[in-house]
Amino acid sequence: MFLRMALRLSALRVRPSALRIGPLVVCSALFTIGQMASAQTKVGVISLQRAVLESAEIKAASAAMEARYKPRVSQIDQLDKEIAAISQNLQTNAGKLTPQAEADLNAQVTRKQRDVQRLRDDLQGDVERDRNEILQKSSVKMSDVVKKLAEAKGLDVVVDQPYTVYFKAALDITSDAIAAYDKAYPAAASAPPK
Repeated sequence: MFLRMALRLSALRVRPSALRIGPLVVCSALFTIGQMASAQTKVGVISLQRAVLESAEIKAASAAMEARYKPRVSQIDQLDKEIAAISQNLQTNAGKLTPQAEADLNAQVTRKQRDVQRLRDDLQGDVERDRNEILQKSSVKMSDVVKKLAEAKGLDVVVDQPYTVYFKAALDITSDAIAAYDKAYPAAASAPPK
C-alpha cells in the first residue's frame, strides 16, 4: 500500500505554481503515512552509547588501558611536581640567587615544561587512538547484537535514543542489548590493542 502510494506521488509532475503548497502537501502526506505506519510497525529504542559504554568488554578494556598508561601518567605527574618545586624555589629565593643560577633554573623549568607537554600530547594521542579503535570494534559488534535482538523481539525499527523526542520506557531495549552483548562477547575474551 505504501509502495503504491509512493509510486503515485513520484509519478505526479510538479508545476511551478504548485511549489507554494508543495511543501505543505508533502509534510501532510508524510505525517499521514507515518501515523499509518506506526500502527503497524514495532519499534524499539536504544541508547547505543550507553549500551556500548556499559558493556563488560568496554569496562574491562578501560581498566586495561588505565593500567597500561598509568606509568606514563605517573611520569607526567612527577615532572609536574619537579616543575612546581623549581618554580617555588625561584619564587622563594628571588633576589638571593645569582643571575646564572636563576637562568639555569628558568631553563630547567622551560625544558621540563616542554618535555611534559610532549609526553601529554603523546599520551593523549595514544589513548585516543586505542579508545577509538576499541569503541569502533565494539560499536560494530553492538550493531550486530542489536540486529539479532530486534529480530528475536520481532521489532521492525530500532531508533537511537538521542534522536527521539519521546518514547515509552517499555520500548527501551538498552539493558537487553547490554546483556546480549555481554553474553556474546564476554569481558574475559577482550584484550585491548597494544
